[in-house]
Amino acid sequence: MKLPVLNQIRQRQDDQNQFSPPVTLSLIIIVALSVITFLWRLGSIGLVDETEPKFAEAARQMLETGNWVTPYFNGETRFDKPPLIYWLMAIAYQVFGVNEWAVRLPSALSALGLTIFLFFVLARFGVSPLATTSPVKQRHWASLIGAATLALTPEFIIWARTGVSDLLLTGCMGSALLCFFIGYVHSETVPEKPFFRLNVPSPWYIGFYILNALAVLTKGPVGVVLPGLIIITFLLYQGNLWNVFKEMRLLSGAIIFLILTIPWYVLVIAENGESYINSFFGYHNIERFTQVVNDHGAPWYFYFLIVLIGFAPLSVYLPGAIAQLQVWRRRFWSRQPRRQQLGIFAFFWFAVIFGFFTIAVTKLPSYIILLLPASAILIGLFWSYYCGNSVNKTLTINLLINIIFVLGLGITFYNSPNFIGYDPAAPNLSEIYATAKLHLTGAKIWLATAVLLSFAFISKSYLRWAWGINLLAMLLTFIYVLQPAVSLMDQARQLPLRDLAQLEKTVRKPGEALIMIGMEKTSVVFYTQHQVTFFDEKKNAIAHLKQQPQEESVLILSHPRKLNEIIEKVEQVTFLGQSGEYQLIRIKPAL
Repeated sequence: MKLPVLNQIRQRQDDQNQFSPPVTLSLIIIVALSVITFLWRLGSIGLVDETEPKFAEAARQMLETGNWVTPYFNGETRFDKPPLIYWLMAIAYQVFGVNEWAVRLPSALSALGLTIFLFFVLARFGVSPLATTSPVKQRHWASLIGAATLALTPEFIIWARTGVSDLLLTGCMGSALLCFFIGYVHSETVPEKPFFRLNVPSPWYIGFYILNALAVLTKGPVGVVLPGLIIITFLLYQGNLWNVFKEMRLLSGAIIFLILTIPWYVLVIAENGESYINSFFGYHNIERFTQVVNDHGAPWYFYFLIVLIGFAPLSVYLPGAIAQLQVWRRRFWSRQPRRQQLGIFAFFWFAVIFGFFTIAVTKLPSYIILLLPASAILIGLFWSYYCGNSVNKTLTINLLINIIFVLGLGITFYNSPNFIGYDPAAPNLSEIYATAKLHLTGAKIWLATAVLLSFAFISKSYLRWAWGINLLAMLLTFIYVLQPAVSLMDQARQLPLRDLAQLEKTVRKPGEALIMIGMEKTSVVFYTQHQVTFFDEKKNAIAHLKQQPQEESVLILSHPRKLNEIIEKVEQVTFLGQSGEYQLIRIKPAL
């Protein structure tokens, strides 16, 4: 029997074994972890000021007005983001009602879908050509470790449970890149045939174009620019750029992409004209890359810290995972079968996004979420390498760093009440947190983790399970520390606003205005479901009130200390309620 035929038979047998019971069990574990971290108690706390309520209210107003083209918030157009996140929230409202669960569901499902998709890609292609272990065994461990890492990554969890567009973008873009890689592999192993006798891309490449279009409908040009840069740099490195571009049938793909994206952009520009172009393309895209917007500047090393903390605790293994790829061996990688190139593809995925946003002048922690799936792939491949290979110096050094890092986490948790600064909305938050003793729980978890890792380091035989020790600690921290801490913060900061918003809905007279002084708590707009006038300065609020008709009453929501001067100037004041640091009053006549 010819050698190529033998290889094909072995490959088919290998593929048949990839979903053996251990992998099925791993999938059950990943789904369970994802449900816990992304969906469990998703709607248990109120919307968090300031950004989340803007998305939630814009979606509610779409549903209420029937205008699905132009997003509005508090009576003004909201051109920050394209409409896909608003559409999905509005659909969730129709199914589950207008509530916090529905607001966050698109983000949570995006995280869930991407995590499971990543699991299957690793279960099929999670092989390092540098390892001597059985490919089946490599894929098994790579899929379990990689997907579990993503499901338990702190920054990924935070944004998966937040009703904004960042995780939806990550889900669309990450899934698009995974579709590209599958199509890239299939184009090498499957004879090229016209799809339905038409000159269109293969199904996986079609999935890539569709998901790219959805990414652009989620957050604009970055949804196609970043995947394009990642793929181009990867293919240039491999030396097969033009061949793969031919396989992808770029012209047909562009038509699919434009059919999905152009209609809404045409409609929104037709409805809003130059104001949309200047705001969205000019301010929210070009200026964010070239200038500091909304004081969101940061030093060049900002994202090094964000990745270290946001991808903790396994972030300490990322340098080792990247070094293990031996990226400098370009000729070696270009000769590998495409199915074994997932690691080097993940490297370019990580490097391009990290470099792009490091160069960008405006910096936000959420921007770097897009590289977390690539980081999880790198970690999965790193640890799967050691499932059959002997422990080497690289892993030993990484474990030492890991022990020091988790010791630092334990100390940080112990002292965390001291790190909570003064918040006028919840001045006693530090004391409340300390009284709950959550910092002690967190410290115990991570100090115990350091002990277990030290035992693994000394014994050597358990060193390969260090990833599991870290992820178990992260799961316990999420359940017993982070979730209760978020609930405490909600009770102290956001619940008083929700209580007064509900009170306002019962006492408000038809047409009566509500103003807030000294703060812009956008959640009040969502919970009162009507327009609110915000004033940063008390003098501006007084000037506004003087222009109000004398016979009309006005509702004011603010801190009591900010209301004293206004109360002194009016004849009739009705104290309607107080909750936390906020007070709701009615004044008549106006100033």
